[in-house]
Amino acid sequence: MLTVYPQTKTYFEHWKDLSPGSAPVRKHGLTVINGITVDAVKKIYDLNTGLLTLSELHAFTLRVDPANFKILSYCILVVLANMFPDKFTPEVHVAMDKFLAAVARSLSEKYR
Repeated sequence: MLTVYPQTKTYFEHWKDLSPGSAPVRKHGLTVINGITVDAVKKIYDLNTGLLTLSELHAFTLRVDPANFKILSYCILVVLANMFPDKFTPEVHVAMDKFLAAVARSLSEKYR
């Protein structure tokens, strides 16, 4: 995401190394993926409430442009399609796209 969409780097300027595979990038990537695969999946039936703290953090403290949540969703879909081409069927693509869009909407909730 930081390479293809360089405007997203503005939120991480305090990191010394933003290159792909660097320690801070890998650590934050793991945090994001864990947030999606653990937190969001556990709270799938009420994402707005379940991700409220993250929404507030990103809206009020970090001031992340909510458009970046859609960019991240797209990047995750591309990575999944590349890493698992045989398993990333059209049905899986639709399901993941729908889930990630719901996560992005929930993270954007406090911007409204």
